[in-house]
Amino acid sequence: QVQLVESGGGLVQAGGSLRLSCAASGRTFSTYAMGWFRQAPGKEREFVAVIRWSGGSIYYGDSVSGRFTISRDNAKNTVYLQMNSLKPEDTAVYYCATRERPGLGTWDIARLYDYWGQGTQVTVSS
Repeated sequence: QVQLVESGGGLVQAGGSLRLSCAASGRTFSTYAMGWFRQAPGKEREFVAVIRWSGGSIYYGDSVSGRFTISRDNAKNTVYLQMNSLKPEDTAVYYCATRERPGLGTWDIARLYDYWGQGTQVTVSS
């Protein structure tokens, strides 16, 4: 089992920045990649970003590319999501997730992730 705890969400004005953190514990040695998804009310869960734990390959969703940056600290088993130039449409609950299997081209498929955090709310006011 892997436990994930997100933090760093909150209320910010449009154009502002926030940094989310996700700390992993438990059977982290089997983690292949860690990612972020988000879900706004009435919408499907949307892929935001993912980073491979070894090698550090990174992929972003189209809606956040160029504004968000994902990074990791292997020693702390923590992944970060730096969010800049935030827009009201970025408002959502942000979830951290891990997967134990590779899969080029499938990073945006939520059902392929094995463990999920409880989510942290991000609200961007206009």
